[in-house]
Amino acid sequence: MSILAPAATALSGLADRPGGERHWEDQLKESRDLYTQFVISSALGLSAFLTFCILRPKWTELYAARRRQRNAASRLPELPNTLFGWIPVLHRITEEEVLQSAGLDAYVFLSFFKFAIRFLLAVFIFAVAIILPLHYKYTGQYGVPGWDNLPGNDTMIQEKDKPVTDPGYLWIYVLFAYVFSGLAIYMLLQETNTIIRTRQTYLGNQTSTTDRTIRLSGIPNDLGTEEQIKDFIEGLRVGKVESITVCRKWRELDELIDERMKLIRELERAWTKHLGYKRPKRDGDSLPLTNPHSEDEDHERSGLLSGSDNDHVNDYSSERPKFRLWYGPFKLRHRMIDAIDYFEEKLRRIDDHIQSAREKEYPSTEIAFVTMESIAASQMLVQAILDPHPTQMFARLAPAPADVIWKNTYLSRPRRMTQSWSITIAIGFLTVFWSVLLVPIASLLDLETLRKLVPQFAEFLEEHPILKSLVQTGLPTLAFSLLTVAVPYVYEWLSNNQGMVSRGDVELSVISKNFFFSFFNLFLLFTVFGTASGFYGFWENLRDAFKDSTTIAFALAKSLEGLAPFYINLLILQGLGLFPFRLLEFGSVALYPFQFLSARTPREYAELATPPKFSYGFSIPQTILVLVICVVYSVFPSSWLICLFGLIYFTIGKFIYKYQLLYAMDHQQHSTGRAWPMICNRVFVGLLIHQLAMIGVLALRRAITRSLLLVPLLGFTVWFSYWFGRTYEPLMKFIALKSINRDQPGGGDLSPSPSSTFSPPSGLDRDSLPIRIGGQDLELRLRKYVNPSLIVPLHDAWLPGRTPTRGNGASAFVAHQTPNV
Repeated sequence: MSILAPAATALSGLADRPGGERHWEDQLKESRDLYTQFVISSALGLSAFLTFCILRPKWTELYAARRRQRNAASRLPELPNTLFGWIPVLHRITEEEVLQSAGLDAYVFLSFFKFAIRFLLAVFIFAVAIILPLHYKYTGQYGVPGWDNLPGNDTMIQEKDKPVTDPGYLWIYVLFAYVFSGLAIYMLLQETNTIIRTRQTYLGNQTSTTDRTIRLSGIPNDLGTEEQIKDFIEGLRVGKVESITVCRKWRELDELIDERMKLIRELERAWTKHLGYKRPKRDGDSLPLTNPHSEDEDHERSGLLSGSDNDHVNDYSSERPKFRLWYGPFKLRHRMIDAIDYFEEKLRRIDDHIQSAREKEYPSTEIAFVTMESIAASQMLVQAILDPHPTQMFARLAPAPADVIWKNTYLSRPRRMTQSWSITIAIGFLTVFWSVLLVPIASLLDLETLRKLVPQFAEFLEEHPILKSLVQTGLPTLAFSLLTVAVPYVYEWLSNNQGMVSRGDVELSVISKNFFFSFFNLFLLFTVFGTASGFYGFWENLRDAFKDSTTIAFALAKSLEGLAPFYINLLILQGLGLFPFRLLEFGSVALYPFQFLSARTPREYAELATPPKFSYGFSIPQTILVLVICVVYSVFPSSWLICLFGLIYFTIGKFIYKYQLLYAMDHQQHSTGRAWPMICNRVFVGLLIHQLAMIGVLALRRAITRSLLLVPLLGFTVWFSYWFGRTYEPLMKFIALKSINRDQPGGGDLSPSPSSTFSPPSGLDRDSLPIRIGGQDLELRLRKYVNPSLIVPLHDAWLPGRTPTRGNGASAFVAHQTPNV
């Protein structure tokens, strides 16, 4: 569930009342909402956590799936089966063990939580020790919804309800804007330096094929062969080339392989319907519906096209299934035929077509994967300009062999650019669409609007304050949940259709798109333009803001204090209420019965046991936005409360994500920690919004001199973000030549022998990740840069009670159960 699911709660209280004053009909409403949210969230979170503690030792197929199926995770300590005994064991797992087991991406993700905890703890101490006493002394505000004497929008109010002119205590906005910005930058640099040292050491000691390979794009037509590319690269005198894979236009072959995989499943279903298949019995380690690892699983495979089993079998109680074959003009006529014979014949024919297609010569594309004999040579190539001609011979870091999206390698450059720009335009359209959609929903859920549309219901709510509080927090949550849960999947689909060559790049794109949606649509627009009295007022504010940038600062200042109760409730709900449900993997458990009921064949039952997939594209944007909210509110009267619940959010979140990444969920795309610069850039955006808000607060109180003193800080933050990108980001992308361990094979001038298998220190071998064809994960691992469609074994159908007959081509793969990953 998205962190901004209850966003409309804030909007219901943002509409301006007649005369421009905020109308608080119930002085205890905010306090009651806070207590209600805290009690409900605590009850939900505690029940989810206790349920997980009870189910964890019983459903290890789900809650320890990664440790059971990944050798790198098997090095982790075994968690006790007691109710709470696993908690201290998980807490004692060090960062080095996280790196060795889950890789750089998990290490970087958890490092962000560590940074957020350190920063918010420091801010909380300042807020409690200095900021809160000053606010209380000069304004009488505790920062707790419903407790403050004057819950309005201004920090200080005179008898005529006007902001006090330039009170001395407003210096805290200037002082702590500098202090917290400097503290955030200092801690961010500290964490970045630690991550860079770890990353350089980690990657510098690897000898994998991935780290010695570059992706060469923009290859001209006169360099279209492997020999010509090899001569060009070696002519640069940076090192020797070990192998070259020129990407070709394999569309015909890829489509045949995809069609074959669909036929295999149809054939397996037909045979299973005829033979019957007894569902595996449950044991103590599985979900209550099935045990995918039954004792006779190894015997439940069949060789179907070996030539000896083609006669009809008549000793089964179920008749052979039939297939409706449509034929004739416009496919208007049909006849019933034997389904097994039909799919067998289609499979035989498509196998012949695949064999013929594999022997064809395909036109080359402008992309090639070049594997050097040393990591140093590959790093020199990707950090240099290879050709004096524009748009030619660009060297980039290569993804892992199994991470390559081969169907996008033979897209032409104009086609890829067209797809990319089309997706960008679609995102712009969706941004406007979400804005148009969200504002009316929020207006309809406002009590004043309800009084106009459904007066009886509004009166009923006013007579029942507790129910009113639940409705005004629950209904917006439900309305926004439907949208904010679906939107990340929309952006993921858009990213997958943007023409990127690797799944790691797709995931980084998902992070960027989802953060943009959360930050722009569900935070900035609601905060800046939340004071609009209606739909048309929203667009008037939007128009005025783009006319004058100072409008944004003023709108931030006017809206943020009114939104404080909502953000407090938000952090309570997310940290205490919803985070524990991540442990339960509620989505996987809810979908499991439907997946089980639709499963028919041994293959489909076995797929039920695959670990749930972890997506950084769904998790990172939400956590960054929570930190941004805490940064923005760091000097307001409610800063101590928001930072307190933000601290709870990140503490619980780090614990939960640590368990999921190490024991429960699988993540196959490895970007070697390249998400960290994206995280840092978005933290800088949060600092800029915080500084703009402080300028707006001071300007509204006519403290013009103090507000101008923050302008240099704004400029420094912009400059520092640019300097950070130029100085630190290359070290998060490349391997420094000094960091490469030249004493091991493949590090300096020597190449590891082709017959050896050199695993990185972590045991997490990026060269042998599971491949995916046609949207399906195969139980094979690719170790070299070659289109899997060229060499994937043409396995027979997997049916109960038979021995499988495998095709050729398995030499390029290793078995799924190998201890390399």
